[in-house]
Amino acid sequence: MHRPSSVFDLIHSDVWGPSPVMAFSGHRYYVTFIDDHSKCTWVYLLKKKSDVLPLFTQFLQMIKTQYNTIVRAIRSDNGGEYISDAFCSQLNQKGILHQLTCPQTPEQNGVAERKNRHIMSIVRCLLCGMHVPKSYWHMAVLTAVYLINRTPSWVLHGMAPLQFLKPDCALFQILPRVFGCTCFVQNRSPTRTKLDNKSIRCIFLGYSTMSKAYRCYDPISRHLYHSLDVTFFEDTPFYGTHSPLQVSDSSPSTEDTSLLVRPVPIFDFMVPESPLPAPTSHPPLQVYTRRPRSPLPDSPLAPGSGMSSTPLVSTQSPPTSRYPSRVRQPPSRFGWLCSTNHPISQYISYLGLSDSYHAFIGTMDSVSIPRSVFAALQDPKWVTAMQAEMDALQANQTWELVPLPSGEKTVGCKWVFTVKYLADGSVDRYKARLVAKGFIQIPGKDFGATFAPVAKLTSVRLLVSLAASHSWPLHQLDVKNAFLHGNLLETIYMDPPPGFRAEGEYAGKVCRLRKSLYGLKQSPRAWFSRFSEVILSMEFVRCHSDHTCFIRRRSDGRCIILLVYEDDIILTGDDAPGIAHVKQSLGKVFDVKDLGVLKYFLGIEVARSCHGISLSQRKYTLDLLQDTGMLGCRPASTPMDPNLKLSVESGELLSNPSMYQRLDGRLIYLTNTRPDLTFAVSVVSQFMHAPRTSHLDAVHHILRYVKTSPGLGLFYSAGHQSGLSCFTDADYAGSQTDRRSTTGLSTFYGNHLISWKSKKQTVVSRSSAEAEYRAMAQGTCEILWLRSICNELGFMETDSSQLFCDNKSAIMLASDSVLHERSKHIEVDIHFIREKVRSGIIIPSFVPSSEQTADVFTKPVGPSLLQSSIVKLGLIDIFAST
Repeated sequence: MHRPSSVFDLIHSDVWGPSPVMAFSGHRYYVTFIDDHSKCTWVYLLKKKSDVLPLFTQFLQMIKTQYNTIVRAIRSDNGGEYISDAFCSQLNQKGILHQLTCPQTPEQNGVAERKNRHIMSIVRCLLCGMHVPKSYWHMAVLTAVYLINRTPSWVLHGMAPLQFLKPDCALFQILPRVFGCTCFVQNRSPTRTKLDNKSIRCIFLGYSTMSKAYRCYDPISRHLYHSLDVTFFEDTPFYGTHSPLQVSDSSPSTEDTSLLVRPVPIFDFMVPESPLPAPTSHPPLQVYTRRPRSPLPDSPLAPGSGMSSTPLVSTQSPPTSRYPSRVRQPPSRFGWLCSTNHPISQYISYLGLSDSYHAFIGTMDSVSIPRSVFAALQDPKWVTAMQAEMDALQANQTWELVPLPSGEKTVGCKWVFTVKYLADGSVDRYKARLVAKGFIQIPGKDFGATFAPVAKLTSVRLLVSLAASHSWPLHQLDVKNAFLHGNLLETIYMDPPPGFRAEGEYAGKVCRLRKSLYGLKQSPRAWFSRFSEVILSMEFVRCHSDHTCFIRRRSDGRCIILLVYEDDIILTGDDAPGIAHVKQSLGKVFDVKDLGVLKYFLGIEVARSCHGISLSQRKYTLDLLQDTGMLGCRPASTPMDPNLKLSVESGELLSNPSMYQRLDGRLIYLTNTRPDLTFAVSVVSQFMHAPRTSHLDAVHHILRYVKTSPGLGLFYSAGHQSGLSCFTDADYAGSQTDRRSTTGLSTFYGNHLISWKSKKQTVVSRSSAEAEYRAMAQGTCEILWLRSICNELGFMETDSSQLFCDNKSAIMLASDSVLHERSKHIEVDIHFIREKVRSGIIIPSFVPSSEQTADVFTKPVGPSLLQSSIVKLGLIDIFAST
């Protein structure tokens, strides 16, 4: 399609809204009109969608009057405001061609859709940068469009849209100011006396379209001023200075905390013993250089700090001068500003999501989690959550306050904060959990048996696959204070909760625990035993292949499958009345919260449509990049350089190996939905005992690759799936350290990837056939376990399972009764696989290397082969940037 040759030949239009927060002016929507030739944008605020027609008529008249031309065509979606009889009649009268998009095809109106995203990105920055309330979003929209029209664009060869439209027009008639800052407007009221203030304190909200003036608003009088006589304090937000990037200048005082409601009769909020560090009001001017090869800091980095900084002034003594030196200090509002050539917004998009799921992840991203009890005490929402937790602990008689006996020691405790969401994306509740520091418990004294099963992530994926295959709903339940339902047999003393102190006769005493508490070694076992008793009494049967999975099947064949991971429960099946009854029955025994449709489980985001179910860790990935300062890093096309050979002696030892270990652990958890990272993470995990700088560089390379697709994850297509199959492969003598081979395998249920593995073999193989055969033995074990759990769930695997391998010698060893000198030392594996082949459970099959899905788990591959493997494994990025 050719670009229009003159202005107003084609206008793109779209309506945004409704806004989750109504503007203080009553507006909930806005409509945009974008000229395709000049890219100039006009925006109008709406209270209801039906206002589009009169505003469009006003827009046409403005074009005719100001530019002496007419609009020839308009492109829009099929919204009711655009296809109404009145709107179509107006277009017919004016002779304007109406170009409509196809149903469910927003990309055909891509200019308007992308402009909405551009506008809202700026709006968020304007609101967050100066902590402006969301009710001012409409003013931020007008300001954003004002700035967009005056910003040079590469599409226009460095010209601004307004400059392209009006070459002789000045872009800025007045100096731009910081949106949301404090300003003082000269008081020109005729009723002002000599004792009244000469100026009025306002918030700056943009630029007037009617005059050469600033738009300033007084929230007290609710008056909007248009004035040029304004004094600005651009470093001072009108609505305070609290920010996730800043710490309060002063510590909380006793007067502040006394306003809080006492959570329990014997406890009161405690004032922090030491004041929080105050930030530097004016950070030193910095220049940004390439990040050196150095360990990441222990504490989370600030946004944009992925690049190190060096002082602009030399550390050497300056030459003596008789004039005093002056160091220029930039405005404090630029303290956290850092530009990058690779913004994360280029690698993630939300345009392809449904409105409900977009709202869900938007809410999830907007809530910040406090990292300390002192930060939580500054927010009433988290204070209320802590009060609720303390009330629940005392209601369950979790402890009694007693003097600490002589010779006894206490275990510490801490607060862990999280947010629970409903299926529609709204916040269900802010949750504060008191957790004991069980890692200092003494075995044999403070605890005995501790084993408690937790759901395997493979079981979770299998359950989601079955739900997608059979169109079953997925429900999520949360048990409040689950561990409090377990009885504690040992005597344990615990410190009082941080942020609280005992008063009166209880002052100085400690908590003698009566019930199990989160964090104690024996708590999971006590809770799971109690939960198992309850669920088994409801006619459920425990799966022997996974003790956290329970099934109940009716006589008519309908079933309910329940999977529990500590206090989180997943329910699915085709027995809808039975599921409702199970929820009700559990609610009678435990305090159960029904979270609705499964959307977020163990850091995994679950998105469902008519096409299937997507599993990703988008938020987990973005948080990982944020915490490591890698949001602005240069992306990489592969998780590991194919030519990289790591060894235990390459590079210098890291001074803080625990940082490397924690980062590697977070990457390991990311592989639960990112099989493309499995091999690279497996390699760097082999050096956690003594990590070096070269190993840290390899971890950074993985993070750079992760940035290219934060939303990449598993996709389970809708439609019937059946049959288990496994692909196995081995990289013969691939390890440069000990020449051991690497096993790779991927197991599918139908076309759904259920499990995968990349693991160095425990012994050195003497041939490639031997290495491949050991991989086949691992694959056989995985198939047997999956067949077992499928049979217990009622999905009988009567047909043989295919075991694919690209080594014909290994296949011959499995199929033929051949045993010779080069294979007799692996006799156990040979007899194990042959037994399963003879019984008809396994059928070894040859697969060409070009179709081998397990190849990516055995060695680093190039970009083209990696992308091919991603397609074969069924990975999709629903957040891919368009």
